[in-house]
Amino acid sequence: MIAVDAVVVTAMAEEAEPFLARADFVGAPTQVGRAVHRVVTLGGHGVLLVVCGIGLVNAAAAAAVAVTSTAPRTLISAGSAGGLGAEVRVRDVVVGTSYVYSGADARAFGYELGQVPGMPAVFDADPQLVEAMLAVRPESQRVLAGTMLSGDAFIDPSGVDRVRTAFPHALSTDMESAALAHVAHLYDVPFVSVRGISDLCGPADEFNQHVDDAADRSAAVVVGALQRIAALV
Repeated sequence: MIAVDAVVVTAMAEEAEPFLARADFVGAPTQVGRAVHRVVTLGGHGVLLVVCGIGLVNAAAAAAVAVTSTAPRTLISAGSAGGLGAEVRVRDVVVGTSYVYSGADARAFGYELGQVPGMPAVFDADPQLVEAMLAVRPESQRVLAGTMLSGDAFIDPSGVDRVRTAFPHALSTDMESAALAHVAHLYDVPFVSVRGISDLCGPADEFNQHVDDAADRSAAVVVGALQRIAALV
């Protein structure tokens, strides 16, 4: 079993690349199911970097394998997201304090919108991890904290108003964070998601234009916080 300071999960290779570029050491990639695992060191801290594939099931499956095959101190989601909150702008970084499924709706049985039956109404981030991330302030970088949504739909102009109305306090939306938070809850692993804002739920080409920059900004915050995280756990 590998002991690491953190398991960092990204959906796409483009979102993992900024971690590889910053790494002191990069191990050989290993295919685990459809996910790709690499052990890397960042500032002297061991990290299992996982590229899981896009979507809730890919994220949950990869995280469960990573958690059960290592001795993780923390689980971190990194990469890009769409901005939902009125104050959110492209190039911001959002640190999730709570996570909700945008597609879950069991209100007919008394659950809250976004709640999976039998699970908490929201999945909360570990407060110390949130604090560690918010303490990192790269030059000229806005870092916000709040609720993240996740679902298997890319939110574009055709659906963004509905999502904003249903979840007025959400800052961002992606396709993995809530599933990763769900796995962290099941396995009792401290969790936080840190996402760079690539678009404001506009056309897909807006995402394509900014995803690399968003991923780099997310990675800068996560890597900057690793020293603090290692001292916490």
